[in-house]
Amino acid sequence: MKLLICDDEKNIRQVLKIELATEGVEVDEAENGQKALELLEKNEYDVLLLDLNMPHVSGMEVLQKMKSLDSRAEVVILTANTSISTAVEAMRSGAYDYLTKPFKMEELLPIIEKAYEKKKLRSENLLLKTQIKRQTENRPLIAKSRVMLDLLDTLRKAARSDYAVLITGESGVGKELIATSMHQESLRSEGPFVPINCGAIPETMIESELFGYEKGAFTGAQARKPGLLEVANNGTLFLDEIGDMPLALQVKLLRVIETGSFFRLGGVREQKVDVRFLAATNKDLHAEISKGAFRQDLFYRISTLTLHIAPLRERTEDIPPLIDHFKEESHAFRNKRFSREALALLMAYPWPGNVRELQNVVHRVFLLSTGDVIEPSHLPFDHGAGQLTGATRLEDVERGHILKVLKASGGQRNKAAEALGIDPKTLYRKLAGYGVKE
Repeated sequence: MKLLICDDEKNIRQVLKIELATEGVEVDEAENGQKALELLEKNEYDVLLLDLNMPHVSGMEVLQKMKSLDSRAEVVILTANTSISTAVEAMRSGAYDYLTKPFKMEELLPIIEKAYEKKKLRSENLLLKTQIKRQTENRPLIAKSRVMLDLLDTLRKAARSDYAVLITGESGVGKELIATSMHQESLRSEGPFVPINCGAIPETMIESELFGYEKGAFTGAQARKPGLLEVANNGTLFLDEIGDMPLALQVKLLRVIETGSFFRLGGVREQKVDVRFLAATNKDLHAEISKGAFRQDLFYRISTLTLHIAPLRERTEDIPPLIDHFKEESHAFRNKRFSREALALLMAYPWPGNVRELQNVVHRVFLLSTGDVIEPSHLPFDHGAGQLTGATRLEDVERGHILKVLKASGGQRNKAAEALGIDPKTLYRKLAGYGVKE
């Protein structure tokens, strides 16, 4: 924790600094409001202990000017009994709490700890929302086939409502991309889009991820943590692979969908959220219901409308525009193209991994090829069996290609980044991951 003490009484500052240092807190001092503002402008603090009654620049002035500095520190007011009304006013202006002088460290420490927890939660939520926003930006839907164009037409009509939608289709067809597009087309587009893969998170963790928890709810719960339902408030929650959700959790999810309310793990206060629910699955949920693995009442709640995404083998007209899109994703690939014969092989292949597999193959071929024209011999197919061959991972191919370009660039990283068509920061990060040092 990094903390700033602003008080014009030197002895109070010194005592607090000594006591807080023994608790492992990093402490800076400011003897007046102006000094505090200068430090807040230069440094990022978690908590500010702020005396209200100071000459020249008062504590209230510091609190008000902090907004223009974009300081995210939580403020704990230190005040005399005679100015409690001013302290209450300070809390209305954004202060976390106040304490009247004189006080004991046993009174101050819990307040500081709670203020610090709140600061961390706000920072975590801001980071998560930023990451989510990046995930939902610049992800165009590529479609030329009639079946996909009809699907997109239905998507745009349904996006403006708040009804729950179930997206079905094989693995790799682009279910999350459809969900993202529905959010972008909706009235909630300014709110967060929060995906959670119900099959990728261990059963013991998914409930706490979704609903959040209170401090002490279980071993290791050292602070309160909001769940993804709260992060998605006023936005969209995308439940990917919902067919893998444990039955016990399905009951709780059904209640949230019906009432918009839930309890954090270990919590006693009901939380309210305004969330639109989108779900996706590659399973036959009717079969899962028959087996008793999925609740029928939940199925009805999540499938007001069902959007089915056809597998790539049933919409081969989408393959050429998808290849063009993958090519445009990197400057290094923009001159490359498939010959007519090579494209015919791609169109004939059944693509069991769908669009995800196509993207992997296209990137791999582009990375390995030395010329601009991709011929059938460049494709990783067993041409007699119509199967993909080779066990080389895309990550390994990418690594080899990057190191080859770096060597050809004489070790000049900026030059190599330009040749690869990537940001120099991206290249530096990848090289660090490969263990390549300066």
